[in-house]
Amino acid sequence: MDLPVERWAAYARRRWASLEPCLQRKLALAVPLRDTFLLCLPLFQAAEEEFLHRLAARNWVGKDPRAALFYKEEGNKSFHKEEYTAALRLYSKAVSHNSPEMSLCYANRSAALFHLGHFEDCLEDIDRAEAQGYPNRLQPKILLRKTECLLLLGRLEEAAGVISKVESKIAMDQSLTSTTRQILLRKISQLKVKAHEKESSPELVPEALSKTQKDLEFWEENGKISSAFSSVSLNFNSCRGRHLVATKDILPGESLVKEEAFVSVLSPGKSLLLQESAETTWDSRVTNGDLHCHRCLKRLLASVPCRGCSYAKYCSKKCAQLAWEHYHSTECPLGALLLTLGVFSHVALRTVLVAGFAEVSSLVKQFHGDDKELHKAEARGKSQDETRDSTADMEGLSEKAEPLIRDCEDDGQYRGSYQAVFNLLTHAEKHSPEHKFLCSLSIVAICKKLQEADLTILSQGSCESQSRLKAHVLTSAELSPELQILGEAMLRHMLQLHCNAQAVTSIRESESGASVVTESEQVRLATALFPVTSLLNHSCDPNTSVTFSGTVVTVRASQPIPRGQEIVHCYGPHRCRMGAAERRQRLLCQYFFECRCQACLDELGSNVTGTAATGDIFCCSSCHASMQGEDVLRCSSGACTLLVGRDYLLRQLWDLQLQVQTALGLLKDKQPNQAVELLMRCRLDAENFLSAEHMLVGKIEDHLAQGYATLGKWQEAARHLRCSIQIVEARHGPSSVETGHELFKLAQILFNGFAVSEALCTIQRAETVLSVHCGPQNAQVQELQEMRACLLELPRSLLHRVE
Repeated sequence: MDLPVERWAAYARRRWASLEPCLQRKLALAVPLRDTFLLCLPLFQAAEEEFLHRLAARNWVGKDPRAALFYKEEGNKSFHKEEYTAALRLYSKAVSHNSPEMSLCYANRSAALFHLGHFEDCLEDIDRAEAQGYPNRLQPKILLRKTECLLLLGRLEEAAGVISKVESKIAMDQSLTSTTRQILLRKISQLKVKAHEKESSPELVPEALSKTQKDLEFWEENGKISSAFSSVSLNFNSCRGRHLVATKDILPGESLVKEEAFVSVLSPGKSLLLQESAETTWDSRVTNGDLHCHRCLKRLLASVPCRGCSYAKYCSKKCAQLAWEHYHSTECPLGALLLTLGVFSHVALRTVLVAGFAEVSSLVKQFHGDDKELHKAEARGKSQDETRDSTADMEGLSEKAEPLIRDCEDDGQYRGSYQAVFNLLTHAEKHSPEHKFLCSLSIVAICKKLQEADLTILSQGSCESQSRLKAHVLTSAELSPELQILGEAMLRHMLQLHCNAQAVTSIRESESGASVVTESEQVRLATALFPVTSLLNHSCDPNTSVTFSGTVVTVRASQPIPRGQEIVHCYGPHRCRMGAAERRQRLLCQYFFECRCQACLDELGSNVTGTAATGDIFCCSSCHASMQGEDVLRCSSGACTLLVGRDYLLRQLWDLQLQVQTALGLLKDKQPNQAVELLMRCRLDAENFLSAEHMLVGKIEDHLAQGYATLGKWQEAARHLRCSIQIVEARHGPSSVETGHELFKLAQILFNGFAVSEALCTIQRAETVLSVHCGPQNAQVQELQEMRACLLELPRSLLHRVE
């Protein structure tokens, strides 16, 4: 979803092929992005606009009462099945659409929140329901729910006031049947008893400040780099360009950078509306857009919808208002188009909206006015994507960063500002002409739509500028000078993102199944720009680990970093996941440099093929030796003559993957016995043609552990998870975050299986690994500490018990 949808990309390719050769050469040779943008501007005509309009129509972002009714009814079905989380999300989809029954949608969502134990959020939804005109005849029902929430939260005086209000309504409502009246009065009586019990034995309510204080991290400010810790300095040389270096010996787990994204855009997931038939079918699938706040990326519970569209959702009124003020008031009418053009186009637009027209215009004009000097600076400098040699030995720490280092301000400080974003390299000369043409047409499409709107994007410009703009728009079909400036800046940002975009990820825990063992996966939440983090060079064997909390990235040392050593990050191709040749090819294609990190040089020099290459090979069904070859694979054992076609083995692998997915579905459907049975068959099949360290073998062992844990067979679960951990360690290393997550699951199994001694050892190891990569406030680290505290409270005689 980063780049435009395939149908628009294919259209752009056909349009490019239809251009006159002389125009293609002009576009290919156009160096300033202003020239590229202006050359493409007249090429976006009515046919392109109509084609995009048809594509965008498939991404439904409007508000429709029919959708609200559909989602409410689907939510009711889930609620009656006691599937409260599913009901909650369906009701949230319902409130995103305008409907006469909006108050009922909020009230129903409050009921789901109550059953899930989220009482504060339940109260907020009750208030929303009342504000939307909740029917008077149903008021006692919702007020009784409010009373229960207040009692459970220890707010006794408020609860007493609500009880009095309910009693008054019941007394005045002559339409209530005798049976209904008796039920309500009985419920009130029960609540009064609860209130009396609460008064007799008040509970201690934990202070709200405790978590905030706990989350505070010691911060020693860096005087030269915003968002960086004092243990880091900004250096420059002709080989590495700009790069970060340790100013002291750094221990594993120490924070190096903690940076708020300059801009981020949520990755949307699947389309919101399916239109494959004549009848409209509303999609009830859950996507990133339903799970996370569209501004701060916080996990959503009771979402606050956008006032103008059904797509954008927020965690609070504050986030919704800030988003509207800073960018969404402009983006909202363009929602369907932005979903069609992809996240990169959306990030490009949001970047200029967040920066403001005055700042964008100033930097674009400065770039035009000092073109030659800036091009020389780009030749000397570097951004994240320009790594040449990230691991050559340091000759020692250089002097403190001087203002001569590109993009440092007059005081010598590098700030995560729009200036830093603007000056990230585009590598325009290295992108293919076809790709630049696609990006240019996409940005022109956005600018055309902006011109049709009220142009609030230019609100930071002068009154004279806005007056000229409005007059120009009325008399010309071309873009105004102001929008040409914005178009050039957006094209610049879209090309920058190819090398500088950071995928914001999160560990998402599964909410299905009955297993007490956490099942989780890493998911991509958003695409963001982090100017300071972009200073990190690449290494296929990095010394840092990156984690995200909403829109904040934290870079930590993953291994000891001695004073003077460069701080490096992996851009994706890691030595544990693929061989050097494949890594270098991927980095060259996306980041336009040939990796010469130490891991690549060592691997190429010793002719080894890489961890990933040896971990995903096929094995001989007769002797289990590795199979080698291209189209036809031969057993590597000299005593065996087995020959097998690669296509045949790939079909076997595909079939096995489908079976594993089926078993996982059985686990989620709470059918662990059937799942375990199928997984054991998969395990036997895998032994016949996959290496023992193949990642699919590890997944089978992991799912078997989950199945046995669900059945309460802790010893069997632990045995299979140990097998999974061995495979993960062989692939990623014993100190990797991947191993840490597996150790966390093993700790849960041993804890629940009462294997106290081994559980304590595993907890210690898992906590050590996860604290390095994720920090001490990580949810899994906190749970490990709680498990240890619980086990240590047991009698001493039980601490040495072995299951």
